[in-house]
Amino acid sequence: MNSILSNLQPAAVWRFFGELMNIPRPSKHEERVSAYLQEFGHKHGYETLADEVGNVLIRKPAAPGYENAPGVCLQAHMDMVCEKNGDTNFDFMTDAIKAEIEEGWLIARDTTLGADDGIGVAAALAILDDHRIEHGPLECLFTVDEETGLTGAANLHKDWLKSSILLNFDDEDEGEFCIGCAGGIDTVAELDFTREPVPAGMKAFELKVYGLTGGHSGDDIHRGRANANKLLNRMLWNATHRLDARLATIDGGNLRNAIAREARAVILVPTQNADRLKRTAYDYSQQMVFEFRSTEPGLQVSLSPVETPDYVIDLDTHRNLVAALYACAHGVLAMSREIPNFVETSTNLASVKMVGDNTIRICTSQRSSVASAKQAAAEKIEATFRLIGARVEHSDGYPGWTPNPESRVLKVGVETYKRLYGHEPVVRAIHAGLECGLIGEKYPQMDMISYGPTLRGVHAPGEKIEIRTVQMFWDLTLEILKNLK
Repeated sequence: MNSILSNLQPAAVWRFFGELMNIPRPSKHEERVSAYLQEFGHKHGYETLADEVGNVLIRKPAAPGYENAPGVCLQAHMDMVCEKNGDTNFDFMTDAIKAEIEEGWLIARDTTLGADDGIGVAAALAILDDHRIEHGPLECLFTVDEETGLTGAANLHKDWLKSSILLNFDDEDEGEFCIGCAGGIDTVAELDFTREPVPAGMKAFELKVYGLTGGHSGDDIHRGRANANKLLNRMLWNATHRLDARLATIDGGNLRNAIAREARAVILVPTQNADRLKRTAYDYSQQMVFEFRSTEPGLQVSLSPVETPDYVIDLDTHRNLVAALYACAHGVLAMSREIPNFVETSTNLASVKMVGDNTIRICTSQRSSVASAKQAAAEKIEATFRLIGARVEHSDGYPGWTPNPESRVLKVGVETYKRLYGHEPVVRAIHAGLECGLIGEKYPQMDMISYGPTLRGVHAPGEKIEIRTVQMFWDLTLEILKNLK
């Protein structure tokens, strides 16, 4: 067991979480953690199933006296978001996650921690491992690829689950029950360019925006955090139109469900404009630091001379790209008219990458609790990039989860929470996507809630989990399982 976790409670949950920290599990590369879960199930003599996409289902018989209790499925996803700081030497395909304890939190400084949703997986394993726990017939469903496409839940067989109740362990705030979520869709644009020789008399620089907070493109989209792609492009726009800059390369953001934290571009300007570019970059840096002073304390903009590249992007494509990126919406598009302070519709300019020899790919994602608004948001982004001749495609998307305030398991959860902690929990829907939407589509009679301990900074380096809330989450889960009888 990881030594820094050895004294934490509940011991079994932290023991399994420590084991997961040592198993690489990027989205779409869950083979090792899937094998670990299957080995665990077989070792304990439980019925253990795996489907063709890698989902794992482990069934545990009811505790004595609970044979007639309703069947309950504990559900968590086995993959994790793999983000690291640009100057961090770390390989998510081979290296174990490193973390430390700071003021009551377990935190990974330079990478993501994987508490989303490793802590849910660990809790389910701890329940499977302990024969003293009181519960009815139990199923533990561990899904793959939640973070980059929800493909595990999307490909779940309609006849796999026997349970009538599902406890999803993928919420990030202790003291709340989630009963609904937004649906989502990805919109990807591709723009071809021609490589042209570098004009004579040009000087090359790398422009970089970094040190941003980033975060989850659903949970954090309303917090006013900067998007590195948008900030970089503002500078590119000005350099293009005022300093005759030419663009050679661009690389910003990474994951579809993360707000871009870093972005960079190599640009060239006529040698006589080099000093003006330096002054402009400095002024721009000061403006951005002031503009985002309350939400981005670590924001930095740098401009560094680099070797002259082999080519530049043709000028028409260059100008069209910076125009479209400037016009491309990012952030909250609409607030709910029914639920106070609840984001209804949003879009995230996730990444701008050069792929192959002559293509620029722009990845975006749209979310909404209203299906028609989700589609309209995706079409708005599509229209922006079609205006410059880009090819645009949409993913299949995933459905939202319609709240059921009369849910039986919700009532049990709320009453249990009040008895344990002496106050009402928060009941809400969230703007992020949850697998509950897809599971509910396949099992429309399934009674579901989502909850968990407190996590912060998910989908970004510095992800952390509040240690005391893991014990609260554990105690609450055991009491809910007992009270559902």
